[in-house]
Amino acid sequence: MLRSHALARILRGLGLATALVAAGAPALGHAEDAYPSKPIRVVVPYAPGGAVDIVTRLVTQKMGETLKQSIVVDNRPGGATNIGMDLVARAPADGYTVLTSSPSLASNASLFAKLPFDPSKDLAPVGAIGYAPLVVVVAADSPFKTLKEMIDYAKANPTKLTFGTAGNGSSGHLASELLKAAGKFNALHVPYKGGAPAITDLLGGRISFMAINPLEVIAHIKSGKMRALAVMDDKPASLLPDVPTVKSLGLENAEATVWWGLNVPKGTPAPVVEKLNTALNQALGDATVKSRLAELGASATPGTAADFGKFVETETAKWSQVIKAAHIQAD
Repeated sequence: MLRSHALARILRGLGLATALVAAGAPALGHAEDAYPSKPIRVVVPYAPGGAVDIVTRLVTQKMGETLKQSIVVDNRPGGATNIGMDLVARAPADGYTVLTSSPSLASNASLFAKLPFDPSKDLAPVGAIGYAPLVVVVAADSPFKTLKEMIDYAKANPTKLTFGTAGNGSSGHLASELLKAAGKFNALHVPYKGGAPAITDLLGGRISFMAINPLEVIAHIKSGKMRALAVMDDKPASLLPDVPTVKSLGLENAEATVWWGLNVPKGTPAPVVEKLNTALNQALGDATVKSRLAELGASATPGTAADFGKFVETETAKWSQVIKAAHIQAD
């Protein structure tokens, strides 16, 4: 008899639990359906006014209109973007904290011996925003009129060519190492504390070349103070349509770009990610957004969250090999 009563209590308990789960399921679905019900914060791991900040504000303004909710940009520069990425990685996985990611998402795990977060495990993709190819530039009075001339010189004089970057592990540094490997030539790396002093020294003839975002030097190119030798992509750049690509010059696997996307903490519900992705793609299809991106030398790359995730995986593997081969460590 005791066993029968005990079994009855267990069954009644299970029935109550089932009812609670059934009652809770619609509540959870309703919460996701109601998303977003409050402002969304987008963390930009760079200072205000830079390319990443400009692109983020351009896109998120349109996303906010689609989502019918305000989106607040929160600039958290420092730590080679690790501060901002860590903040998002530790945030609640509810869709209200989003990261604007960049190539550092794919390179920092290899550049730093230890990170407080794992980019591949703690952050999930929402979607790609766009990209801009880097360009190889020299000063106007440089003896090199073509990329081939520069590479031939480097091969004949393996200790004389130098290149400047915004610092160890920067996109320009990684791109230049990739160019060296593809062209099979040597050049000495000269790291600076930011791109501006490196550009100054390039113009002054104190370094031989740079691989850099064209937006940072387009004014110098148009004024005739710099010469663009090659675009590090497989198709011409919108800002420099007459400059040959590395692929057209016979250099395989030498493409290097700066790119941007959106990520959220791992575990963010799929319906929330889908809403963010849909709003992002609608923003990228807006004529004003596309026009403004083109002015920045960038191309929009709409797609699914899975598409962006695969892209980041490919970039991570690519730059990991470059970093290890060149023994690069972040400052």
